[in-house]
Amino acid sequence: MKRLFDITIIILTIPIILPIFIVAAVLVRLKLGSPILFRQIRPGLNAIPFEMVKFRSMTDERNSEGKLLLDSARLTPFGKFLRSTSLDELPEDVLLMNEIIL
Repeated sequence: MKRLFDITIIILTIPIILPIFIVAAVLVRLKLGSPILFRQIRPGLNAIPFEMVKFRSMTDERNSEGKLLLDSARLTPFGKFLRSTSLDELPEDVLLMNEIIL
C-alpha cells in the first residue's frame, strides 16, 4: 500500500518538479558553467558511503598556486539562493523518486 501511495505522489508531483529542475539546470549552466551537477561521496546510515548529487552552487576558482579558493569566495549569490531554497538538492530528490518507481 505504501509503495502505491509513493508512486501516486511521485506521478502527481513530477509535472511540478520537472520544469523547476530544467530551469534550475539551465540557470546553473549559464551562471556557473559546467558541470551542472556536483557529486560527492559521503558517509550515510551506519557509515555506509553513498554518492550525493546536487546542483552546483559554487565556482571552481583557484588561486595562483592552483588551490581552490575558500568556500566563501566561491559561493555566488545565485548559489546562495539555490541553497536557501533547497533547490540545490533537487537532483537528489529526483534520483530518490526514480529509485522508488523502479
